[in-house]
Amino acid sequence: MGGGELDIVHRVTLLGVLKKQPDETLDEVREMLVETGMYDRAEATKVFQTLRDGGYIAGEALSLTGLHIAKKAEQEFKQ
Repeated sequence: MGGGELDIVHRVTLLGVLKKQPDETLDEVREMLVETGMYDRAEATKVFQTLRDGGYIAGEALSLTGLHIAKKAEQEFKQ
């Protein structure tokens, strides 16, 4: 999955991780996104795993690639 191939759900998820507070965990971010109705828990888990496997999330934070895509998504949504 290259940077241009991520769908809106994956990009919004990366944006959610970008916007997380320093004391928030990825699990808390995932729950917050589930509560918005964007997806259910099972799909959220799958999306986060896909992002980890693709190298967009490393540990509890975004990788450089994930950060780049999240910032790009942020600009996209501001327009």
